[in-house]
Amino acid sequence: MRAYRLLPLLLCAGVVHAQMPAKDTVKNGKDHPLLSRFEGSKMVGYGLKEFDEVMLPAGKRIESKDGQMAFDSKLLLEGKYTRMAYNFPRERSALEVMRNYQAALEKAGLKTVFACAKETCGRGFGDFFLEKRVGDHFIQGAEASWDPFNYGRNDERYLLAKGTRPDGSLVHVGVYSVAPVQDKLGGIYVEIVEAKAMEGGKVSANLNAADMAKGIAADGKVAVYGVFFDTDKTDVKPESKDALAEMAKLLQQDAKLKLYVVGHTDSQGALAHNLELSQKRAESVIKVLAAEYKVDAKRLSAKGVASYSPAASNDAEAGREKNRRVELVKQ
Repeated sequence: MRAYRLLPLLLCAGVVHAQMPAKDTVKNGKDHPLLSRFEGSKMVGYGLKEFDEVMLPAGKRIESKDGQMAFDSKLLLEGKYTRMAYNFPRERSALEVMRNYQAALEKAGLKTVFACAKETCGRGFGDFFLEKRVGDHFIQGAEASWDPFNYGRNDERYLLAKGTRPDGSLVHVGVYSVAPVQDKLGGIYVEIVEAKAMEGGKVSANLNAADMAKGIAADGKVAVYGVFFDTDKTDVKPESKDALAEMAKLLQQDAKLKLYVVGHTDSQGALAHNLELSQKRAESVIKVLAAEYKVDAKRLSAKGVASYSPAASNDAEAGREKNRRVELVKQ
């Protein structure tokens, strides 16, 4: 953990002029496709989480009833979380930086949810970003890359914007900037939360052959959720091997059993496309069972039904994930 030095905000004699780094100090960092950097600035911090829970300030910093500092409004979001930190030249002001970001966000169709500057942000607003966002070694490079967020923390501006992407999903953007003070550079911190479904299939609880047999005996069918495909693809992923092995064992234990292998999708996308996709996925399962597990393909028949037989509502991602499945149906 970086030791935070809440330095005095008075100009000290003998201050060395801060110099812009010759280039970005971050390895593998990149600007977000939604929002370019302020012209002339250098990236000094970068982070990406494909899915995370994020709190974005949406109000001023206040002292709560129990004496703790908090925000009078905040957003708790989930989704793809990207954050970037930049240094910008001393010749530019935090006001100019913020006005440029605001104009760019408005042009992209995002609306301002909350904005503040200096005292209107509340007491300790800059301290929060220093300690909770740009601290803990997030800033990469020399100490001078981190100094702007320390020295300029009481000359801050903040903007939170919200918008909708073409696919209908929400995106939130928070922009925090600190002014160049005491001959330090200016600082910009941007965080973007894009609403998205968490990737399923990272942890699976596969039915074994005995469970599959019981399901077929009781209901004439059984749903298998351990067979995975990439989005809009038909090749069976390697992570499916455990489920496929149990399917093969089921067939080996009952030589007379014949099955329909039925592919199901959620309701997203065109129905005709999903019918073809689900059919080809079912066919892929049979091909793998025959080629790698020596199952007689004549005992299996592929059917694709797209979203015609949902197991849950398609209105929410949890239901859609349940609908994306392979079923074994007794012939």
